[in-house]
Amino acid sequence: MVSPQNPLKSLVGMAPFDERLQSAKAMARHPNIRVTNIETRLGTTYTAGSLAVLKHSFPTTKFVWIMGADNLTQISRWHRWTRIFNEVPIAVFDRAPYSFGALAGKAARAFFRFKRKRADACLLADLQPPAWMFFHTRLHPGSATQIRASRGLKQESAKARYKDKSITK
Repeated sequence: MVSPQNPLKSLVGMAPFDERLQSAKAMARHPNIRVTNIETRLGTTYTAGSLAVLKHSFPTTKFVWIMGADNLTQISRWHRWTRIFNEVPIAVFDRAPYSFGALAGKAARAFFRFKRKRADACLLADLQPPAWMFFHTRLHPGSATQIRASRGLKQESAKARYKDKSITK
């Protein structure tokens, strides 16, 4: 589920939603991983609300929340953040330079006893929440902003991005 916009992050330097969606689809090559824009279609703003709707709509589906270490550092500021940990298993992927702060942060400390070992990775979707794992992966040396800049992608503000688009309800 690619989020339209994290309310805690600026749109400045953020790739457009469609580009982030396509990038996620290109990276998710496992047949059991489905990348979707459903949060945009649902019109939900907060992850906890989106997960509640999804679990109700798809009661037999096994969900795993996937996020980077940068989000683990700030998830304790998210709306109903403990509900997220209690609703679905969570996979957190290493992102420089956030790893140490993420693992020492409020959320990691609050749910420390539910952190699973790497050997349980193939079981994560089947685990009863709260259950979470931190995946130490080979890190890309560049940030998302640097990667977009190297591709020549324009950095623009939210105001500029929506300047010529009319939004109707």
